[in-house]
Amino acid sequence: MNRDHDDDPTGAPTPIDALEALFEGAGAEQYLGEEVTQAQHMLQAAALAEAAGAPAALVVAALLHDIGHFQGTVSGAQWLAGTDNRHSQVGADRLAAWFGPAVTEPVRLHVPAKRYLCAVEPAYAGALSAESIRTLAVQGGPMSAAEVRAYEAGPYALDAVAVRRWDDLAKDPAAVVAGFAHYRTLLAALMAEHAARAAAATDR
Repeated sequence: MNRDHDDDPTGAPTPIDALEALFEGAGAEQYLGEEVTQAQHMLQAAALAEAAGAPAALVVAALLHDIGHFQGTVSGAQWLAGTDNRHSQVGADRLAAWFGPAVTEPVRLHVPAKRYLCAVEPAYAGALSAESIRTLAVQGGPMSAAEVRAYEAGPYALDAVAVRRWDDLAKDPAAVVAGFAHYRTLLAALMAEHAARAAAATDR
């Protein structure tokens, strides 16, 4: 674990340490149905976001988009058997303690974004991995026309679509990308910004 300026001066673990521990612990397990671990998958998504020149919040959303897989009550076996673990909602709710909506809402919406793309891009579903196709049915299938309109009206719809596309590409077992430590400074800056905004809102 690479701890630097974001450390608590008392030596207590920071929220960034807690996130890194998830990557090194549960994240080291196989990403169910795919050929990469969960940590490899999320790190690859973040690397793709960074390579695309995405803003900091969207890079972090890509990095943490599947963190809900580590927090829910649905087991891996239940997930494979067809029980939705609502990981996008679980993850976004967890991250809201540390980040604003520019991070949490693309995380929350990255599953609806898959359903959206399946509805509006005929070729999209055909490019999904076998596991993503399987989970699509569990997650509600392609959106209806009314759902598409409601999704498009949301302020983070396009950001979530971007995270979704990086998510779909981040499953290469041969990819070599930066580790979690690469993102610690970025995480610390966004957490500090969120804390400052929360403190300012409280003082009003």
